[in-house]
Amino acid sequence: MARPDLTVLAIPGFVAAMGAEYAWQKRHPAPEGEERAGDYELQDTIASLAMGVGSLVVPLVTAPALRRLAPGSGRLGTVLAGVGLAAAAATTVGDVLRRRRELGHLPEAGTLPSQQVEPELVRSRVDALGRLTAGSAVAAVATAALSAATLWSTQTSATRLARWSPFALHGKVGALVAVAGWDAIYYWNHRLSHESRWLWAVHVVHHSSERYNLSTALRQPVAEGITMAVPYGLLALLGVSPRAIEDARAINLIYQFWIHTEAIRSIGRLERVLNTPSHHRAHHGSQRQYLDINHGSILIVWDKLFGTFEPEDERVRYGLTRNLETYDVRTIATHEWRDIARDVATASTWSDRAGFLLRGPGWAYERRAELAAQATPPRPVATPVAG
Repeated sequence: MARPDLTVLAIPGFVAAMGAEYAWQKRHPAPEGEERAGDYELQDTIASLAMGVGSLVVPLVTAPALRRLAPGSGRLGTVLAGVGLAAAAATTVGDVLRRRRELGHLPEAGTLPSQQVEPELVRSRVDALGRLTAGSAVAAVATAALSAATLWSTQTSATRLARWSPFALHGKVGALVAVAGWDAIYYWNHRLSHESRWLWAVHVVHHSSERYNLSTALRQPVAEGITMAVPYGLLALLGVSPRAIEDARAINLIYQFWIHTEAIRSIGRLERVLNTPSHHRAHHGSQRQYLDINHGSILIVWDKLFGTFEPEDERVRYGLTRNLETYDVRTIATHEWRDIARDVATASTWSDRAGFLLRGPGWAYERRAELAAQATPPRPVATPVAG
């Protein structure tokens, strides 16, 4: 009989801790007239709990289908790769035709090159071609990303990589290497989740709440299976067993639960080594000085070592730089994916399309504004009439 996931066994403890935090808030209310971001708000809490349940259920339901989509794993994987290649080819052809028509290099069918083409007709055909190219571009990027993610996942799993390891770590040594190794890899994956929009589309779910309490810890993504990350399966190459790796994952997640609170301001000297509520509050801040910092999980030493540490100095304003203003879990889970698709559809070059998926969220927002400005014709300047 398979042993249940430690995070599932910890659920009663999570519920009890949230109850204790809520009771503490009632005994220590915010000053009259002041709203405290750490306090529970019913709709926000429901959204966080719903996302937590979804993060457990959705992977169980979708994992078998995703494995079948991996290239080389069967007919579905081959079909997906073929669709992606066809969409990429169609997009490239559409790019070339659209640019030539925009430049007026293609005469209308049945006309001589010397005959003039009506500008409005050219624009309408360019727009129609642009819409077709936009759809094929989104299909090409989506299928390429899905193929790459599923292939990466199947090829770097702990059970697969364990076959290649000449080592075998057991007992306390294996457990220690598993926990420390998971923590180190987690730092880089968490950091990349803020620096690559593809990973950010998954991770942004966790940052979407403007509240900060223990329920926020449960606001977890449901789409981790369709991104690429530094594989935790690398620990298997060191001789760590897949079971120990899975336990390290659970310990890592359970530790992160308690740091999502405003009730604990500091834990003294341990702040120097451990990731704490204070450090993680800063990580959830939307102020400029708090963006993309404090990525550690159990240990904060990784951030200090690699230059991403920032202490909690001023009062933290939680959420995103552009908040969602909704508690709809469908929007919370998918809003960044929709934005990526929209950006890819409006891009006219492969470099921009790749950038909108792979480069940082900040770059994407700036590039989107640049493209919008280029697409907007300048307003005519009125010439004063001499009186």
